[in-house]
Amino acid sequence: MPRSHGSDIDKLIQLLAKLPGLGPRSARRSALQMLKKKDSVMVPLATALNDVAARVQICERCGNVDTHNPCHVCEDTRRDQTTLCVVEEVADLWALDRSETYKGLYHVLGGTLSALDGVGPDDLNVAGLINRAAGEGVVEVILALNATVDGQTTSHYLAERLADSGVRVTALAHGVPVGGELDYLDDGTLAAALRARSLV
Repeated sequence: MPRSHGSDIDKLIQLLAKLPGLGPRSARRSALQMLKKKDSVMVPLATALNDVAARVQICERCGNVDTHNPCHVCEDTRRDQTTLCVVEEVADLWALDRSETYKGLYHVLGGTLSALDGVGPDDLNVAGLINRAAGEGVVEVILALNATVDGQTTSHYLAERLADSGVRVTALAHGVPVGGELDYLDDGTLAAALRARSLV
């Protein structure tokens, strides 16, 4: 099969195709777009990638990724220092923070408990959470884990571990999403919505 571009461009396409949401076809389109806009997109992107690769760190307090340690979230004194929101992964932290409705601190576990995958408490940042809940003036720990079997198992385990810490342990509500139609929801979502019903 004839090649229409050089091996360097082919390598770029192959690397782009490894990114989530980009298959080979999307990677080719993205690479072509970058090549067309070399000065305004490709060169600044390459510089940003180099800078981040050289400086990225994992926050020693919460587990976020940033170019500072502690991260910008932990160092922001305007945040509510008494609430701690526990998430599975950094992507969850970013999603919650993007909503701009939560103004407290975070704690990234690094996954969930999973007997099938051999993931136990020692494989997650559970000890760090217990220490933070006990020693940083935290009043409430919000368990914002995914509504999966492993997420719920992890939430129950953490609630038990935090029971003697004196902090209030809450969890995100699960149920009908805004704009959701009952006919399209699965049985588990409907059951969770009924259990979490409230006065109107």
